[in-house]
Parts: sequence; structure tokens; C-alpha cells
Amino acid sequence: MAVVYSNYLTLTGGYQAPLLPPAMRNILLLFFSFLLLAGCGSTRSANPGQASVTTVYIVRHAEKDPGPNLPDPALTPAGEQRAVALRELLERRPVTAIFTTDTRRTRGTVAPLATALRLPPIVYNPRNQRGLAEQIRQEYAGKTVVVVGHSNTILPLLNELQVTRPLQEIADNEYDYLFEVKLPRAGGPGTVAVQHYGAGAK
Repeated sequence: MAVVYSNYLTLTGGYQAPLLPPAMRNILLLFFSFLLLAGCGSTRSANPGQASVTTVYIVRHAEKDPGPNLPDPALTPAGEQRAVALRELLERRPVTAIFTTDTRRTRGTVAPLATALRLPPIVYNPRNQRGLAEQIRQEYAGKTVVVVGHSNTILPLLNELQVTRPLQEIADNEYDYLFEVKLPRAGGPGTVAVQHYGAGAK
């Protein structure tokens, strides 16, 4: 049991210990309050900087079977190798969703990555790039997603994400483009970086 008398703390047994002067106690109280607030502030500021940016990786499907009159061609062996290269490139990124059109070549392109990340691909309508862009902004703000499309859909998607197109078209024999789009959550202008991946990358 402890009893306080004046500037001394009286403990059980009659022992007395001096208390700090009021001014010193106030200084210590302010000091520890400052440390507590600083710690909370650093904890809060560590995450928003990362979560404030939405990252979108956009690729065309890998090499497809060039056979004539194929309604839904599959990947060639070279295309399957490029799909593995895509997995190796992105499997350590914090990907939370994978979007694909409903074709064998696009599904095959993301299959290794989807398996590695245990993410079921989400099928989207390639004719509704605006709807896909809005879905990414609203449902995946601050996250990282992957989109696989076609030579005539991925550049329009860049338009809908409101970033500057780095090129005007993708040739039929070009499969190694990977676009990395960064969208600030605050609504500022986004950016796009271009790289190449897989065998024969430029």
C-alpha cells in the first residue's frame, strides 16, 4: 500500500521516497507524450505512401498458333515459354487480381502466374475497356493487378486509364511488351513505363 503526503510517497512499512517536482513531472509527461505521438505518426505514414498508388501490369497474350481458320487458337511452345517468363517476372509482386479475356491464348498466358499466386483469373469483356478501367479504379485502388489482352485492346485500355500511350500500335508479331501503369489514388495524372520480357525481348 502507498500513501502520498506532500512531496513524498509513503510506502507500506513507513518508508518514504521523494517525488519529482511538479515542473519536472510535467516535462517528463510532455516528453513521453511526444514519443507516443511520433511513433503513431510514423506507423500511419509508412503505409499510405505505398497504398496510395494503383499498379496495373498490362500485357498482350503470348505467341499463338498461326494455323488458318482457328476460331480460338492456343499458345505455341514459344508462347508457353513466354507465359512462364511472365510468371517469373511478376510472381513476387503484390498482385491481388488477374484479368483476362475468355480465350485460350489469354488464359494460357496468365495460367502459370495465376497458379503460382493461387488467384482465379477474372474474365472481362474486351469490348468494354472503360468498364474494366473503372472496375480497377474503384475495386482495386491502392493495389496491384495484371491484365492480359490483345494487340487491339491493351492500348485502348491505356487510354481509358488516362495515361499517355507510349506507342500507336502493336504489330502482329510483337508479344513481349509489358506496360506498367501507376495511378495515384489522389486523382493526379498517371504514368506508364514500357519494358519487354521473355525470349527475344528487345
